[in-house]
Amino acid sequence: MATEAHGSESSLVFHPMDQFKVTPLFGDGPVHWYTITNVTLWMAIAVVGVILLLVVGSRGRAVVPSKGQSIAELTYGFVYKMLEEVTGKDAVKYFPYVMTLFIFIVFSNMLGLLPLSFTTTSHIAVTGVLAVLVFLFVTILGFVKNGSKFLALFWVSSAPMAVRPLLAVIELISYFVRPVSHSIRLAGNMMAGHAVIKVFAGFAPIILFSGIGVVVTPVSILAITGMYALEILVAFIQAYVFTILTCVYLKDALHPAH
Repeated sequence: MATEAHGSESSLVFHPMDQFKVTPLFGDGPVHWYTITNVTLWMAIAVVGVILLLVVGSRGRAVVPSKGQSIAELTYGFVYKMLEEVTGKDAVKYFPYVMTLFIFIVFSNMLGLLPLSFTTTSHIAVTGVLAVLVFLFVTILGFVKNGSKFLALFWVSSAPMAVRPLLAVIELISYFVRPVSHSIRLAGNMMAGHAVIKVFAGFAPIILFSGIGVVVTPVSILAITGMYALEILVAFIQAYVFTILTCVYLKDALHPAH
């Protein structure tokens, strides 16, 4: 955020998208695939947070659980029940992968709400990799488990024979679009919310530059508070949506019949 003054007029200049800029932690050179950046740092912090919660926080396995153990157990039960209800009991063996996805995205989303932090899940490069890994996993699993019968996923046998080829093309296209929609949904929602908060935050200090700040500043602060509370909810919901879609895709891989 910067202030520019021209004579008696002042204006407030801020760039809400600057918070998503990838920058190297060491030096000012170009960013390569091996460069340690702010994205790398906050992904590492998310991983450490997951380990502290699920490994360190619950290692005691006390009869009367601590707060950390309680949160870990509730998270475990929540994801386990979701996977079992959506995909079936035969998918429980893939619970570690689904649980890892959910808890990593939750931590990444929540950490991004901290002041001076970086929201890694606002970048399509991060969510895209997660979505592609899910896509490859369920596709390979589908062929391994079902062989050529996995192709039944694209053949709508309940439809009239005349339209089945057309529906097969539509189903095939929608299947390969999955990683795109899967990744953009998460990144787009996280980016949009943070950008709106930054816009409102840009109006909050306007009282320093204009008389209308007496009205604008309180409204901006209330808007920021409301948006921040909403973003906490969105951070969890988007992790839930990403995970439940993974469960749906996993169900298609295990039970491809249309």
